[in-house]
Amino acid sequence: MAVGGDRSPDAAGSPLAERLNYLFTTMHPPGAPYTNAHVAEEISGGEEYGGVSLTEQYLSMLRNGRRTNPSPDVLRALAKFFAVPVGYLLGDLSPSQAERVEEEVRFLVAMRDKRVRSIALRSVGLPPEVQDSLTTIISQFRQQMNLPPEPPGTNGAGEADGSGGPDGGATNGRR
Repeated sequence: MAVGGDRSPDAAGSPLAERLNYLFTTMHPPGAPYTNAHVAEEISGGEEYGGVSLTEQYLSMLRNGRRTNPSPDVLRALAKFFAVPVGYLLGDLSPSQAERVEEEVRFLVAMRDKRVRSIALRSVGLPPEVQDSLTTIISQFRQQMNLPPEPPGTNGAGEADGSGGPDGGATNGRR
């Protein structure tokens, strides 16, 4: 699992803590990651989260692995907030399905960059051979700049398959 540096030592044994920390580290608006207080307040104050009451302290315990069995309502609310399937947080997905969710999260993060989004959108509708040429040109620039062939975390899976994001590509867009 591609968990960032925000992971606490206690979270090592808790898949839920690892996944939550990955989402907190990765899935946030430009600027700064979400805080426990912000997420707890958004979920507790939003009817779209099913009337779940979540405290900053409880969320902290989930993230550091001191609490590992939240109610299904809390898991659904967290999944909805981060726009991932609840099965991802439950650990019910196969490793390949979980990797697919993380790949979609990385994609959404990359698309925050206006220039990256512009390049991607301008290639829409071009013939496949032209898109392949653009990919080759970008790879050459990456090599000239001593960058890895693929951006970190992509595992070489840069090809679009049209399946959309884990929830159809939507994010909550809130801070």
